[in-house]
Amino acid sequence: MEQYKQDFITFVVQSHVLSFGDFVTKSGRKTPFFINTGNYKTGGQIARLGEFYAEAIRANIGDDFDVLFGPAYKGIPIAVSTAIALAARSDRPVPYCFNRKEAKGHGEGGSLIGHKIGDGERIVIVDDVTTAGTSVRESVALLCSMARVSFAALVVSVDRMEKGSGEKSALEEVRDSFGMKTFAIATLDEVIAFLYNKEIDGNVALDDAAMERIDAYRSRYGIKKR
Repeated sequence: MEQYKQDFITFVVQSHVLSFGDFVTKSGRKTPFFINTGNYKTGGQIARLGEFYAEAIRANIGDDFDVLFGPAYKGIPIAVSTAIALAARSDRPVPYCFNRKEAKGHGEGGSLIGHKIGDGERIVIVDDVTTAGTSVRESVALLCSMARVSFAALVVSVDRMEKGSGEKSALEEVRDSFGMKTFAIATLDEVIAFLYNKEIDGNVALDDAAMERIDAYRSRYGIKKR
């Protein structure tokens, strides 16, 4: 496993973004683990998060895109911090934009803030976690209504590797629906491989009891290994 993935998994545990216990997802599933990116609270944390997204983008698609887009609301700081991290490591400025939940009727108006989307541009969508793909579908519809664009990739923090509306994962459904590459900084398999019975800051986040609950959850909702 690449070093940046190991560092990211440690980071989300230390930031209390990845937790193990009893939770309910937005889709109503009872889950033994939860990823809450709303727990990032400091400038240092969001700066480091952007570096992890930038590293994943470089590893998977390099510079083969034109614009970063972050869906409101959690995708907004991700887009900004990722653009900063990418710019810091190259001479290439990386445009970014994000949307409002409601279009503004005064001032500059419109639904987008930041870069003005143009015909022919290849967009990378950066978001926190995708479970049903709803925000991605809304983002694609919005951006396509503004210009003739294509989508280079969707990048999320962790791939939960569970079924979406069918037998495929939510990321696979997005990939097949829109013909874009989809990937995460780390997958659930990688999280488990790195964290299982590993001590971080004096605590074992993923012990035998937590692992049993995850195995039971994945037997019901997990995707089949390809």
